[in-house]
Amino acid sequence: MTRTVRGFEVAGIVQGVGFRPFVHRTATRLGLGGWAANVDGHVEGVVAGQMEAIEEFARRLRTEAPSLARVRQVRLHEAVDGQDAGTGFAVRLSTSAERAGQGPAREVPPDAATCAACLTELFDPADRRFRYPFINCTDCGPRATVIEELPYDRARTTMRRFPLCTLCAAEYGDPADRRFHAEPLACPVCGPRLAWQGMTGEQALREGVAVVAGGGIVAVKGLGGYQLVCDATDAAAVAELRRRKRRPVKPLAVMVSDLEAAAGLAWLGSTERAALTSAAGPVVLLRARKAAAHHVAPAVHPGIRHVGLFLPTTGLHHLLLHDLARPLVVTSGNLTDGPITIDDTEAQEQLAGVADGFLTHDRPIHARYDDSVVQVAGRHVLTVRRARGLAPAPLPLRIPAPVPLAGAGAQLKHTFTLATEDRAHLGPHTGDLAAVATYEAFKSSYAHLRDLTGIPPQVLAHDLHPGYLSTQWAQRQPLRRIAVQHHHAHVAAVAAEHGLHGPFTGVAYDGLGLGDDGTLWGGEILVGDLTEYRRVGRFATAPLPGGEAAVRHPWRMAIGHLYGTEPLGVPRPGAWLTSGFTARHEQRSVAGLRSMIEHRVNTPRASSAGRLFDTVASLIGLADSVSYEGEAAVRLEALAGGGRPEPLAHRIVRVEGLWVYDPTPTLVDLLVRLADGETAARCAAAFHTTLAEVTAGLVARAVAEGAPRTVCLGGGCFANRRLLTEVRGLLRTQGLRVLVGAQVPAGDGGISYGQAAVAAARLAKERG
Repeated sequence: MTRTVRGFEVAGIVQGVGFRPFVHRTATRLGLGGWAANVDGHVEGVVAGQMEAIEEFARRLRTEAPSLARVRQVRLHEAVDGQDAGTGFAVRLSTSAERAGQGPAREVPPDAATCAACLTELFDPADRRFRYPFINCTDCGPRATVIEELPYDRARTTMRRFPLCTLCAAEYGDPADRRFHAEPLACPVCGPRLAWQGMTGEQALREGVAVVAGGGIVAVKGLGGYQLVCDATDAAAVAELRRRKRRPVKPLAVMVSDLEAAAGLAWLGSTERAALTSAAGPVVLLRARKAAAHHVAPAVHPGIRHVGLFLPTTGLHHLLLHDLARPLVVTSGNLTDGPITIDDTEAQEQLAGVADGFLTHDRPIHARYDDSVVQVAGRHVLTVRRARGLAPAPLPLRIPAPVPLAGAGAQLKHTFTLATEDRAHLGPHTGDLAAVATYEAFKSSYAHLRDLTGIPPQVLAHDLHPGYLSTQWAQRQPLRRIAVQHHHAHVAAVAAEHGLHGPFTGVAYDGLGLGDDGTLWGGEILVGDLTEYRRVGRFATAPLPGGEAAVRHPWRMAIGHLYGTEPLGVPRPGAWLTSGFTARHEQRSVAGLRSMIEHRVNTPRASSAGRLFDTVASLIGLADSVSYEGEAAVRLEALAGGGRPEPLAHRIVRVEGLWVYDPTPTLVDLLVRLADGETAARCAAAFHTTLAEVTAGLVARAVAEGAPRTVCLGGGCFANRRLLTEVRGLLRTQGLRVLVGAQVPAGDGGISYGQAAVAAARLAKERG
């Protein structure tokens, strides 16, 4: 029978996921000869045998790949000169092609949580990796955090400084072993070691465990950066962590040993269980059980109905949970607003005043990756923060980018995106760029991922706001720039993730973003596609007394709404209604703010849904000042619970061709109900229902005038589960198709992806 020789190429996430061993096993079972190698970011090689078997080989590569792989394309082609199949099937050394920005982008595998097989070995006294903190195989372990260059081989990772011992080398070279070409392969003989004040290994671990058990705080070197760890059941330890880290109330993530422990703290359905046990290992925001107060200190998530839980992501975490036998607070190793620390010396300097000791090791972290955060709405897992385990896996672009490009992102919850052809690589969460260290971390992360993926941008997309550091950075680059309006980017991100070409109706609710008319937006109804949009609805504007100060102090925003909301024909609340609120604040301050509003001094106006949440939270006495962005809205959602009171009064009017929501009747009704003795919780619930009905009303009016019946919901306000659920339900009752982001964060963490999608569409349109 005729022996056929074919070349093959597999694109996607096919490095660092056990793909070459899988290719070897598949070819061998089909009786095929040839070879496979990593080349840049893909796998290619030669296969020889019967044509029917070769076609079956290609099919299996598409459909039976390892769980961590993401196969985008399998291509067979005529073997070129010099592509000799040889005898048998071999895995060859990787090569790096001359790219010069050409060819497919390299796709970087994310880190993966410890797999079941490694976990079994970790606690098996007979196994040579018994209690070894750095256990891993082709199905789990560090990837993006240790890769220095592609193609993905040990020599191009931070593991290159650890030569394999004889036993590990045998596993690495054995096609039948699950550690065949597992690049971070290690064992107690040849791999990284734990360290604690001159002690190593098991002794170092015991010392760290003892400090946590005694109520202390330990800085632990994790996969993508240092983490601060303490006993989640110890109220004093949690309070001290908050004091030292300068994080007064923002919820802290809790790591638990297994699903059973998680179920003791929070309600778990099948979707929640799947999210917790996924290879990404994210923090999952879950509804806490009332009895959970007996298991974790109340200060872990004060005043919030949801708790962020995750399972151990590395062997070290499993050992800590096993030895301590209690839930642990595991939070980013940084000070408030700074990036997670990855350098050992830097960690010792920055965290010296926070940690009582450092449980570290000698494997360098090459790339900074904080923990990912997701939440469940209905049966859908929605990404809140895309980082370790999720980034930088590529996302689709409905309209391919004609040239390599990048989205520079926003200011808060910053990310960047690199895009080429039909794929966009959304970089890991960086943080808020106002901090110098965070800004420097962004630039470093951008340069690393740009070089790693082989995407040299020719175009930069950025926000309209000139004050954003991401915008200023983009403007300093010697590249063509495309400005993208903030809220268009929000809804475009949703549309692009779902493969929409357009047109669509967009609902963009967030804190603040610069509109194309030079004013601040935040409660917007848009109609458009990925290239352009027009505004068809909005919230009424209100002043921000003191500008940025009104964001940090919601009571100022409440004064702005009470005394300066855009006049739309409804009288503002009278003194008898507002006296209770103003009496809570020093009268001269209130008078001063009213004077600022009257004379328009440092009182920029905004049509913001997020700032209206702040106002309501302050009026009901929930949050007059906040310590983190979005705190007032988070607390308001928690207070609302599942109550279903009648909605507050609301009104939509026509202003200069736009449908405008006037919040004055809503605020008047809110104050009347409070004066009549209605509880703050019922008022908070009524406000959520009101905003949902307002949104449905704005969209219905737009659709009646010809707006598309596909609606994209974007912006940070849609991280609010209750608002999202109610809005989605009401719009669906109107027969509308409703889309929300799943892999892309609804908030500003998704802005860069939206910018990239808009830039790609505009460039494609230019080229016809």
